[in-house]
Amino acid sequence: MHIPDGYLSPATCATLFAAATPFWYVAGQRIKKTLNMRMVPLLSVFAAFSFIIMMFNLPLPGGTTGHATGVAIAAIVLGPWGSMIAVSVALVIQAVFFGDGGILAIGANCFNMAIVGSLVAHWVYQGIAGKSPLIASRRVIAAALAGYLSINVAAFITAVEFGIQPLLFTDAAGTPLYAPYGLNIAIPAMMAGHLTIAGLAELIVTAGVVAYLQRNDVALLAFNAPVATSTSNVGGWNGSRRLWLIIAALMVLTPLGLLAAGTAWGEWSATDLVSGTGTTPTLAQAPTGLARLADIWSAPLADYNLPFVANEQFGYILSAMVGIGTIILVFVLVGIISERLRKRNSAT
Repeated sequence: MHIPDGYLSPATCATLFAAATPFWYVAGQRIKKTLNMRMVPLLSVFAAFSFIIMMFNLPLPGGTTGHATGVAIAAIVLGPWGSMIAVSVALVIQAVFFGDGGILAIGANCFNMAIVGSLVAHWVYQGIAGKSPLIASRRVIAAALAGYLSINVAAFITAVEFGIQPLLFTDAAGTPLYAPYGLNIAIPAMMAGHLTIAGLAELIVTAGVVAYLQRNDVALLAFNAPVATSTSNVGGWNGSRRLWLIIAALMVLTPLGLLAAGTAWGEWSATDLVSGTGTTPTLAQAPTGLARLADIWSAPLADYNLPFVANEQFGYILSAMVGIGTIILVFVLVGIISERLRKRNSAT
């Protein structure tokens, strides 16, 4: 679901970036009121969880691959605004350092997954869970449905963005300039994998984490729940240590994400579109706009490969460590700056 550069026209990318900006602004204003060094670990851990869960590629129907996103559990714990910020940071780091998603398409990918995914997950979870007790099984069911629906709505919007490109952007001969497949192909192809394997993965992950939190860190579920429960002792690196242990375990297991063969639908390179590598649909030639923009950015650790590490599995683990370390650094720096600004404003 990570749209690469070239599949969307620059106009589409700009439009979706503009559409995402108001949500980022509101999210920033909302979390600024609570952002302090106690909250930094929680934002970091759910951004890290989203980052790492996307490294576990799953085989999908048709020979492609997909993955869960971790957006729903972030929205359940942090609320939709905190989730938007956390997942957007993860997506930006994936694009900039690892080439997972395009630089020009950052706005589109954040809009689809971080923004739409967070809002859908929040609305579904709150609507079903209501004011039930934090340890109620109803909340696990609500989390499962929130995960399943959020990833599928995000996938549907992504498919529509792909599918409208041939309708809106063609050359003088009517040949598509960017994503070459219309709505009649893009929507079924995207949804086939997400309504089945990827959606079920998101369902299981989200429900499983909520069930875990109910047994071990139930106060975390109170942040975004209309239930009278104290959260004053929640947060900090010590308070989130169990979650970081889970992240550490997932880092060691990330090479499992290399087992799924194939490329996610709509994430082929310009060369793959022509050569028909694997199950990639073959074109006579890559769309000219797609080919022109495909290599606009060369990620230093493209495809989660470290150039100085010969072992692919070990390099994948190190890439996970680099990504998560960068996420922590970003939120720590933001937390420090926020604390200093808050003290300066209170002093004046």
